[in-house]
Amino acid sequence: MTFPLPPRLTDEPMPSELEREALGATEHEAVDPAPPFVPAFITIGPITSERKLREWALVLQSMSIECSVHHDPTGLGLVVRREDEASARSGIARYEAENRGWPPRIARERLAHPRSLIMAAAFAALAAFLMTTGPASGGSRWFQRGAAVSASVLSAEPWRAVTALTLHADAAHVMGNVISGTIFGSAVGRRIGPGAALFAVLAAGIGGNVANALFHQAMGQASHASIGASTAVFGAVGILAATQLGMTRTTARDRRVLDIVTPLVGGLALLGALGASPTADLGAHLFGLLAGLVVGGVASWTKLRERVFPRAVTQVMLGGSALSIVLASWQLALRR
Repeated sequence: MTFPLPPRLTDEPMPSELEREALGATEHEAVDPAPPFVPAFITIGPITSERKLREWALVLQSMSIECSVHHDPTGLGLVVRREDEASARSGIARYEAENRGWPPRIARERLAHPRSLIMAAAFAALAAFLMTTGPASGGSRWFQRGAAVSASVLSAEPWRAVTALTLHADAAHVMGNVISGTIFGSAVGRRIGPGAALFAVLAAGIGGNVANALFHQAMGQASHASIGASTAVFGAVGILAATQLGMTRTTARDRRVLDIVTPLVGGLALLGALGASPTADLGAHLFGLLAGLVVGGVASWTKLRERVFPRAVTQVMLGGSALSIVLASWQLALRR
């Protein structure tokens, strides 16, 4: 006699009727899973600065892509529609590529020499010298022997181109030159050294007086006379403009017209602002500026090519030469 086997006992609960129907359905056909959640908006970011946020927002606005600002602890972001994400990211990437390295970094000048009181002392000596010569209205022999008379400068007394730089009409005249000469002369000294600056400013002043004498001689004004260190002061301005031009040429990769014109325009603007008073010798100022451009060009080329100006011995020699030229010129003038 046989008996049917009992059902297998397990710990698993028996499936319900609905579960058996679902299990039965999976044996014959697949059940489609629920579609994943896709957000309608996407955030582009994080953006580290508000300036960059504004730039990117303007880029998207120019592309007619609507966006809004999103703030969260990680930073700023721009919220755009999901369908605009690809276009937005592409436009921002193009903008960043086109503006990489803009604005260009301004190359700051590294001054080769420390501050010095040489130029300040030289121009202060002019104020002290006025106490010896007196004002021009006194008619002292200093002005008779030292003024830059055009005919005399170009004939038998060329030293007048030097001595005239040390003479001033009155206290206001000399103080104006002391202040401006100290400012511009010291700036020249920071670039090429104090001794070289003293020599270069004196050379520009001498060249300006000679050129001014030539101009008035050609105009039939052989008796034209000029005094004052303002010719040398504008020579210092010209030297600054020329050395600035030389610095731009050596530090900038792309030399632009603006870099060349700016120093020249600055020098001409100072000429108009400082040298156009009714009693000023505009010709002497202009020729001093032009002579300064020439001297500054030579100084810039020498400094860059031969590297001689940083040497202390050269500074002493050039400064001593400038002082010797002034003293020798006055010695010649007073012996006449």
